[in-house]
Amino acid sequence: MKTHRTQAWPTGIAEARAIQESLRGKVIARDRLGKIGTVAGVDVGFEKHGTVTRAAVVVLDFPGLAPVEQAVARQPTRFPYVPGYLSFREAPAVLAALKKLRTRPDLLLCDGQGLAHPRRFGLACHLGLLLDIPSIGVAKSRLIGVHAEVPEPKGGWTALEDDGQVIGAVLRTRAGVKPVYVSVGHRVSLATAIDYVMRCTTRYRLPETTRHAHRLASAV
Repeated sequence: MKTHRTQAWPTGIAEARAIQESLRGKVIARDRLGKIGTVAGVDVGFEKHGTVTRAAVVVLDFPGLAPVEQAVARQPTRFPYVPGYLSFREAPAVLAALKKLRTRPDLLLCDGQGLAHPRRFGLACHLGLLLDIPSIGVAKSRLIGVHAEVPEPKGGWTALEDDGQVIGAVLRTRAGVKPVYVSVGHRVSLATAIDYVMRCTTRYRLPETTRHAHRLASAV
């Protein structure tokens, strides 16, 4: 699987911020996706006290959600842990794992933020743009924004807003459990993102893409 754009990876925050500012306007927050026959989940773990980044990607068929292919890549960790800049810490290893795939997934679900980010350019946006692939951010926790109470039934959601803008959705994937934070990555609308997250979720809080990738990223 090849990247669509090359990326020079920064070593400092100022340079990273400049990259986010320059690329965020290229994100497409509308539906530009074809038939979805495969979905992929990515997740990242760290080894050797954080000095090694371990990225995992798992491709599932859709809508059946049976595993099709998986890959892992390990790389030295080159960027510090700074909230709002995690894509520079995680994406190089994720891209290395994706390059090992024979299957190019039709949709990418990332364990992280998309537009629900201070500069509207989280990991899902970054990967989606570099790969030119439809992508969605599905985060377990909120980075920014405010929202109303989330409806209790499965599939209930409320808008996540920041500075007067809707930047995502707080989605109840299971009744009675904590919601997830869904946002556009690239080439999908928010409504479509919500729909696919629900269609990729079975009896657990997290979509199957995230669950499979997390197990692989966390394995020792």
